[in-house]
Amino acid sequence: MAKLYFYYAAMNAGKSTTLLQADFNYRERGMETMLWTAAHDDRAGVGRIASRLDIGAAARVYRPKTRLMDAVLDELKSRQLHCVLVDEAQFLTREQVLELCRLADERNIPVLCYGLRTDFLGQLFPGSAALLALADALIELKAVCECGRKATMNLRVDAAGRAVAAGAQTEIGGNDRYVALCRRHFFERLRAGEAGSMGGDEPA
Repeated sequence: MAKLYFYYAAMNAGKSTTLLQADFNYRERGMETMLWTAAHDDRAGVGRIASRLDIGAAARVYRPKTRLMDAVLDELKSRQLHCVLVDEAQFLTREQVLELCRLADERNIPVLCYGLRTDFLGQLFPGSAALLALADALIELKAVCECGRKATMNLRVDAAGRAVAAGAQTEIGGNDRYVALCRRHFFERLRAGEAGSMGGDEPA
């Protein structure tokens, strides 16, 4: 029986690299895959998954209204699929996660999702919340904090490297906008950012 997998981590843990490796493993064995990525992130170009190791692959783009089940069923008319892989899975809606559950349960197609667990304030993304609740397997990929401990949180920073403590949940960026930290250092810097935004002392 196929399963729905959720590979989650903080920034810079190699989620896209792991997805691309999984895709390569399937295709090396002559199996067919279907790749998806969110329309939110166009840094690699629309419809492309890219990793920090400078490797990438073309992918379908999903938006909140995209019906993933219908798209996969349509694809099955022309070829067999052995796996569906979804990057930036934190941007999925709950309805889309339920569709991915159906692909695994009813069509026996493994679905591998890769994404962030929480945003820059430590809150779950809707897609991540649904995947944590519904996925058959939860796999944490490791990122490293500046202190050497496991990084589990994503701190948003401004151009001066100071923590940003307010704003929209989604703001696309790389190392210039986000820092992966352990929980202790995440909250230390977030509190310093909150104090600075309220007119307090500048964070050290």
